[in-house]
Order: sequence, then structure tokens, then C-alpha cells
Amino acid sequence: MSDLSTAYRALGFASSPFSITPDTAFFFPGAQHVAALRHLSFGVTSGGITVLTGEVGLGKTLLCRQVLREAPEDTRIAYVLDPLQSYQGMLVSLIREFTGEDPHEDEPGGLLRELQGVVLELARDGVRAVILVDEAHRLTPELLEGLRMLTNLETEKSRLVSLVLVGQPELERTLALRSMRPLAQRVSVRCRLTPFSASQTAHYVRHRLRLANSSNALEFTGLALRAVHHASRGAPRRINQICDRAVLLAFAESRLYVNTWMALRAAREVKGSWL
Repeated sequence: MSDLSTAYRALGFASSPFSITPDTAFFFPGAQHVAALRHLSFGVTSGGITVLTGEVGLGKTLLCRQVLREAPEDTRIAYVLDPLQSYQGMLVSLIREFTGEDPHEDEPGGLLRELQGVVLELARDGVRAVILVDEAHRLTPELLEGLRMLTNLETEKSRLVSLVLVGQPELERTLALRSMRPLAQRVSVRCRLTPFSASQTAHYVRHRLRLANSSNALEFTGLALRAVHHASRGAPRRINQICDRAVLLAFAESRLYVNTWMALRAAREVKGSWL
């Protein structure tokens, strides 16, 4: 609890309900995110290519982490967080993710053969290899093509590598390019996140308050929740930023509720961080 603010401790919280750091303990099981998680989970086990897109702050990284958390035991996921690397660097990263060790080779051709050997060895052990790329809209065409080629590795019964690409809408535009047609035609699952509705925003805020175990049951009024939704445009990251600030304002006013004024003031104070 040492990293919990004085305000949150005083209000009876066991943890910070509105941290912007993706935390699977606070995964919101709303219809949209549950559906997206099911699409991603299917993609992990399908041996195909899955694409999830959404604007900044809609919860894509949290979904990636939830996929990692719920992955079947017979699945090995290479989670790529840094797509801004060379093809050679990507191969090195994948080998490290799959094996936990540095590769033996150091040039692209040798690294590719080593990676293929790793995947085949996993398959012989009954383990499916999955490549999960966050921020995939930053991948260069060269890397996208290289990843597509990796998914061609197969036996007589099935493909050995599943590919999951998660990124901003620019990824969709990249896949629409003529040069990307071989990859786009292989995509078997597509899903796009959209902002919360006003009702979903209210459920989301209450869900996080409940999970943070507030012993004093701090609440947001209905009008305050509407103000949060309007100011955040339904984006979870912005909702968290506004609500975090609003709770501090409630603490300063010695209140166990957040009203409309607090929500609007909080939105004004954090708006600069979105620019």
C-alpha cells in the first residue's frame, strides 16, 4: 500500500481504482471487451491471423495482457511490445520469447532457420506458437511480410504459428494496401474496439470502484458519470484520468461522493495531458 496516495487511503481504498497502467485485475467484462477477448482467444488457437484495432486509450493493451493471462497451457505466446525494430531484431525477440534464451545465430537467414526449428520443436511437444504484437500499426511492410511468412510454417494437419496483430486504425489502412493483399487475405478474425456508451461508462466506473474495495463506498452521482462520459468521449484511459482527479477533489472537499462540478473541474484539469 506504500504507493497508494494519502487521499485513497483516507477514503478507504485498498488499491488505486483509476490507474492508467493496464492491470488485468481490473479487466472490465463489458459486452464489447468480452467479445473482443473471445475473438482474440479464438485467434490464438486457430493457427490463423487475427487483427484487433481501436483508437488510443480504448483498452487494447489490457486485452493483450488478459489474453496472456488466460492462455491455454499448451500455448506459448511471444508478446512483442516493440514493433519498431529491424527484421533481424524481430527474429531475435521471438526466439527469446519462445525459448527464454538468446539465439545461437546472428544473421537473418540463420535466425529464421533457428526460429523455425524452435516452432517445430514446440509443435512436437504439443505446444502451439503464437506471436502477439501490440502497437502493430507501427510495423513496417517488411516486418508484416516477414510475420506472414512465419505463419506459413505448417504440418500436414495444421499451421504451427498463430499471429495476432493489435494496433490503432492505421493498421487497417496498411492492410488495405495492394502490397499487403497476401497478408490481408489470410486474416480470419477482425475486431474493432469503439468508445463506451454513457451506460457502459457508468458501469465501468462502478466496476473499478468496487474492485478497489472502498470501505466507505465513495460514489459518483449519475450526473457526474454523464459528465465523465461526455468529457472522456467514452475512452477508458481518459475516464480513468478524469475519475482519478475527481476522487482527489472529493477528498479535498471531505466528501464521499463525486458530483458534477468535481467531474467537470477534473476534466478541465487533465485535458492538457490528452493533447
